[in-house]
Amino acid sequence: MLDNVVIVGGGTAGWMTASYLKAAFGENINITLVESGQVGTIGVGEATFSDIRHFFEFLGLKEADWMPACNATYKLAVRFENWREPGHHFYHPFEHMPTVNGHSLTDWWLKEQPSDRFDKDCFVMASLIDAERSPRHLDGSLFEQEFVEGSKEAHGLTMSEHQGKVQFPYAYHFEAALLAKYLTEYATSRGVRHVVDTVQEVVQDERGWITSVRTDEHGDLGGDLFIDCTGFRGLLINKALEEPFISYSDTLPNDSAVALQVPMDMDKRGIRPCTTATAQDAGWIWTIPLMGRVGTGYVYAKDYLSPEEAESTLRKFVGPAAADVEANHIRMRIGRTRNSWVNNCVAVGLSSGFVEPLESTGIFFIHHAIEQLAKNFPSAAWNPKQREIYNDAIAHVMDGVREFLVLHYIGAKRSDNQYWRDAKTRPLPPGMAERLEQWKAQLPTSETIFPYYHGLPPYSYHCVLLGTGGIQVQSSPALGLTDSGPALEEFRQIREKTDHLISVLPRAYDYFARLH
Repeated sequence: MLDNVVIVGGGTAGWMTASYLKAAFGENINITLVESGQVGTIGVGEATFSDIRHFFEFLGLKEADWMPACNATYKLAVRFENWREPGHHFYHPFEHMPTVNGHSLTDWWLKEQPSDRFDKDCFVMASLIDAERSPRHLDGSLFEQEFVEGSKEAHGLTMSEHQGKVQFPYAYHFEAALLAKYLTEYATSRGVRHVVDTVQEVVQDERGWITSVRTDEHGDLGGDLFIDCTGFRGLLINKALEEPFISYSDTLPNDSAVALQVPMDMDKRGIRPCTTATAQDAGWIWTIPLMGRVGTGYVYAKDYLSPEEAESTLRKFVGPAAADVEANHIRMRIGRTRNSWVNNCVAVGLSSGFVEPLESTGIFFIHHAIEQLAKNFPSAAWNPKQREIYNDAIAHVMDGVREFLVLHYIGAKRSDNQYWRDAKTRPLPPGMAERLEQWKAQLPTSETIFPYYHGLPPYSYHCVLLGTGGIQVQSSPALGLTDSGPALEEFRQIREKTDHLISVLPRAYDYFARLH
């Protein structure tokens, strides 16, 4: 029987894994989590996909249980600023794209051009965010959204067991260190053994399988299954097992970041319920509003910008509030471990892989990996097919997200310096060039996007293509033979619904102040 799990590394990845596996298997497995009191965590992964709600639901946690403890707020979309040109912005929202007469509303927008803002014409969320509205009323009820049953295009519902369920309108922002602390209490209260110690050696048998990890003060911690949550170090998967790392740096060159946690009066500032990605000379700056502070950081390519220049740019961007805030400089390893499950070791989190956080995929990768592990949890027989299924799932997700992120850069209309000019000429991931040609003739569909991973639905590609503006797309010629009346009525209903919701929904800050 395989029932002894050792997780090496804490942080968000370690404690999400411990909590989920304990919730899944209860007393049937023993879990030990060992983490060093000296090794710091990255601690800036504060934005998520909307599927993360399923993680908290699985743990039996309600928003009122964990959100106040983590300074959490809602995220309705990603807002992209200056990717097309200075002063321009667009949204990639958590909202299903309507279909009219078999064609997406984006297709109809290209034909009819009801205004110059496709996101406000095709979605409710864009205007709600601009008005800083909460998606929930003060009594906690969710705003009356046209949920779509059975949609495979619902953004965020990327877990296989949730595929096809209703669209959910928001994700979360939270303070990663506080979430790790909250989950530590959750997991240990349910029997997870917590060891604070430094791992000095990974002990392997003659086959190369891990038998224990040797610590300073607790000796050897033995187990059946070892989970590597040691971050970019990849202490078990990369160093001990020597599994190679596949770099994405040829297609995604941003490899550095500098982050600030800036205290602010959020009542006075207001909470725009979205993650903002503002394009800069050598990358982009994220802005994430939390209760009591703003998380912000500059993701950049070190070949184009020094750490000192990046920090200076970020401080100027934030303004006087950042003057006395300590900066956290981060070197990022962009790409994925070739196989995230090798022998009896599974890598979860940064040790498995990472792409720059442009679409808030870091915590999603953790959640996805944990669910895949729980579905394919091994027995003492160690069926190799389970490893193959798991490794394929992880590789496909990461390769699919890489392609989607590359689209942001090759699609960006701006070309005002060498960084942005180079973005148009870098190598493309395999197969993407052909898909780009298809998208120029016809907007992406479920048949023409990355073939192995459809967690990012076609409308997500529509938002980036129309928003960044550097790749010319066109409406389907078939629309010229189709009655436009129903599409125009759909645009009218979206405007009407948007105006109503803005008038009745509370300010985002007011909702969170009541919740906290």
